[in-house]
Amino acid sequence: LMASAGRSEFQDFLPLMAEKLGGDGLIGELCNGFQLLVDSDKGVITFQSLKKNAALLGLQGFSDSDLYNMIKKVTLTETGR
Repeated sequence: LMASAGRSEFQDFLPLMAEKLGGDGLIGELCNGFQLLVDSDKGVITFQSLKKNAALLGLQGFSDSDLYNMIKKVTLTETGR
């Protein structure tokens, strides 16, 4: 289902991307996206690297709070990884 208020979520596009690109192509594109956002020194996406590169993915309209919450939502451990 498409997200409310005309906004689309990643999960809305995932099935379409998988169909168009195939499994290996989709994984490759996801890896490319990760490489655009990763902090090259730390090997993970940090708030700073996300903020620095957000415009590359069309996220220039997101506030610092929005970006921080994205990082916080996916943080797996207390170390931020």
